[in-house]
Amino acid sequence: MEKIFQKLSLSSASLVFIILVGIFITLYTSAKPAIDQFGFDFLTNPDWNKEVVLNAPATQQTDDEAVEDDTISDEDDEAIADEDDEAIVDEDDIADEDEMLLEDEDDEAETTTVYGGLVPIVGTLLTTIIALVFALPIAMGIAVFLAEIAPKNISYIVGIAIELLAAIPSIIFGMWGLYYFAPIVADLVGGYQVSLLTAGLVLGVMILPFMAAITRDSMNTTPSVLKESAYALGATKFEVIKDIIFPYSKVGIIGSIILALGRALGETMAVAFLIGSIFVLPHKITDPTVSIPVAMANNFGESSGLGESALFYLALILFVISFAVISFAKFYFLKKAK
Repeated sequence: MEKIFQKLSLSSASLVFIILVGIFITLYTSAKPAIDQFGFDFLTNPDWNKEVVLNAPATQQTDDEAVEDDTISDEDDEAIADEDDEAIVDEDDIADEDEMLLEDEDDEAETTTVYGGLVPIVGTLLTTIIALVFALPIAMGIAVFLAEIAPKNISYIVGIAIELLAAIPSIIFGMWGLYYFAPIVADLVGGYQVSLLTAGLVLGVMILPFMAAITRDSMNTTPSVLKESAYALGATKFEVIKDIIFPYSKVGIIGSIILALGRALGETMAVAFLIGSIFVLPHKITDPTVSIPVAMANNFGESSGLGESALFYLALILFVISFAVISFAKFYFLKKAK
């Protein structure tokens, strides 16, 4: 029985790595055409679905050559009737039209579609940063209030409200942000209603309950004997929170930030309502732009060929960014905290 239990546990743990590797292989295989076509220039190119001319149009017969041919014809035969001249002109016009059609075909054959991921990458990172900057201090304040300041009755009611806020679907946050929150933000700071700032703030509201709830639970694990000892030595409540509770619960606090970071990087529906969904680099935080999840959600259904591969390339980049950022936060900050 013991060996069966160990094998089941090992299988469960191994399944996580198998799924992780399988996702990476799938994304890389689907993105391979775009990787071969664009390489690392994809990361720095702001253009998306843009037609680019590969070569200059082929050299064509000049007007001087045509005039020279007409002059030679005139010298050879000066007695041609006016009717014959008109026929020659008609033939020249037909030839010119044929050459123009050939030129258009050559131009179409010498263009290619270029895809770049700089704009959605920048949009994803900036919305995540705005969300964390907005949500982190508020979440810490809520957690401190619930764990150490509020009476039990109030703490219980507010705690339930926080948990219900975390259960609201993201599309509802997007609709609320678009019709009610975005006009307020635009009136206060100017700019567009759908913008990087609006998307980041609503995203901050979405990740706030996760950070607050986990941080509160982590603070509640602080032994009472430590707090009572600090109070016995004359410490104030602020000093107990700052010097006792925060250091003891810092691992849980960092864990809440990591969880919120993962949620912010991959959020789609709420951000799709609010960010603007245009492939333009924002010059201000009140400008509209696009993020990686939004770009994939809006374009995946109508993409094919190289465009579809470019979307998988974006998905691979998001996978790598999420894995790298969360791994760094986990192994560096948690190790430092311990």
